Amino acid sequence: MNYVRALLNKPKILFLDEPTNGLDPKNARNIKAMIKQFQQDGGTVLLTTHLMNDVDELCDRVAFMANGKIAEIDTPKNLKLKHGERRVEVEYKNEGQVAKSSFDLDTLGSSDEFMQIVKAREIVTIHSKETTLDDIFIKVTGVGINE
Repeated sequence: MNYVRALLNKPKILFLDEPTNGLDPKNARNIKAMIKQFQQDGGTVLLTTHLMNDVDELCDRVAFMANGKIAEIDTPKNLKLKHGERRVEVEYKNEGQVAKSSFDLDTLGSSDEFMQIVKAREIVTIHSKETTLDDIFIKVTGVGINE
């Protein structure tokens, strides 16, 4: 309701503090859709939140603050690339069991082992070892460590 009221005067900038905090997933999705539409219509949103999934979905740039100072600022994708591992993890069926292998992302195309697994095995999952904004927040700010 407060979000809708904030839009009544057609602002160019919105300052939002925890816009989805405490909402069920359906209503959180609705609020995020309205925020995205506001952005697509040319509006600027400054968002403060501890919900990193919201940051990932809504933000073009992220600033992590620690001790009143900006500790890191970049796009969510660049932060994940900078702080993540360049690896791919594959789970596959091997003689009735689930096996797991990890491969370097930069040499994936030339890995005979990876190609053999993809061609000959039933793949259960494939995941990049991309880190999360939650992990980056903890690493960059130190918040959550030894608490």
